[in-house]
Amino acid sequence: MSKALEGVRVLDFTHVQSGPTCTQLLAWFGADVIKVERPGAGDATRQQLQDIPDVDSLYFTMLNHNKRSITLDSKNAKGKEVLWRLVKECDVLVENFAPGALDRMGLTWEKIQEANPRMILASVKGFGPGRYQDCKVYENVAQCAGGSASTTGFRDDIPMVTGAQIGDSGTGLHLALGIVTALFHRTHSGVGQRVDCAMQDAVLNLCRVKLRDQQRLERGPLREYSQFGEGVPFGDAVPRAGNDSGGGQPGRILKCKGWEHDPNAYLYFITQGPVWEPICDIIGEPSWKTDPNYATPKARLPHLNEIFTRIEAWTMKHDKFEAMDILNKYDIPCGPILSMKEIAEDQSLRDSGTVVEVDHPTRGKYLTVGSPIKLSGSPVEVARSPLLGEHTDEILRSVLGYSDAEIAEIEGSGAVGQIQKLAAE
Repeated sequence: MSKALEGVRVLDFTHVQSGPTCTQLLAWFGADVIKVERPGAGDATRQQLQDIPDVDSLYFTMLNHNKRSITLDSKNAKGKEVLWRLVKECDVLVENFAPGALDRMGLTWEKIQEANPRMILASVKGFGPGRYQDCKVYENVAQCAGGSASTTGFRDDIPMVTGAQIGDSGTGLHLALGIVTALFHRTHSGVGQRVDCAMQDAVLNLCRVKLRDQQRLERGPLREYSQFGEGVPFGDAVPRAGNDSGGGQPGRILKCKGWEHDPNAYLYFITQGPVWEPICDIIGEPSWKTDPNYATPKARLPHLNEIFTRIEAWTMKHDKFEAMDILNKYDIPCGPILSMKEIAEDQSLRDSGTVVEVDHPTRGKYLTVGSPIKLSGSPVEVARSPLLGEHTDEILRSVLGYSDAEIAEIEGSGAVGQIQKLAAE
């Protein structure tokens, strides 16, 4: 089967997480992603959070699958020559440098357009135009500026960031969609364009239900929030709501059997209206089916704390998987709190390609996350990340068409540093 993005060539100037997330997605779908790295150093994450000495970290390997690596010193004259040749040969350039860095390298949009009018220049930025546009941004900064932290955590506690990388990886996902959209536009326009995605904007897009609630709050209390039932007045901004559901169906995280010693012995339980009657029967409160204080979703809102306390008394008698099995028989929405250990060992996730085991020439076998997007006609094969500069010679020859003599001259100039040769696998 052909790959969905086969024939698309991507010049990858990204590093750390947001940009590599984007380009890895493109590589999974078949694009030829050429990662440009500094000779002798490469992407900073190769050395960050290393668990094995002198081996690329999991941080790097899990964000750079299916790519080729070329080392290139863009300040070297020969390096600049190779760089511009790559610009002319590629369809997309992706970068997540600090503001202005690409221009200082001489890679202005105007010069890129002149060299390759079909080029799509895709950039991750921290903020869009405005007072914050020159600020340096990391994951947690984006979560705070995008509205996530102010609405995460418990009402009487400090704002919280989430363990999900919605700033970095979330922005990479958005940018990948923008690139594919621009590629489609190019099929009938014949020209490239700029694609920009700000981390603040991506986080806010993922927090849109809270912006919804901000506008609802102006017209009255948020009745599905726990504090409404507790009689606690609302302020002028959307509060933190603990583990309350973000939708119209009330939900909570409840203790299950073993919670005293297992930090993940919990279940998320949603009291969806259509299954209220079986919920009442299961927890031993059949009278709630007709009691006017509990019979309708609206009537239940002031009593949510009481309701979930009673449901929790039932869940604490079962482990999270037993509770899930019982509830699923009645189509009651619920889900176990899965630890990373449980996810890593989940055979169904491995069978579906969501969790993948990869073999690396210096690291050995390790687990990684596979593509979350499944295409029936273009299955994703997860290939290991490249060693630093591993494909330098290959790219100079097969992509740029340099001769042996020209490659020797480039190597002699120091433009590509010392090329690392991979032993036969």
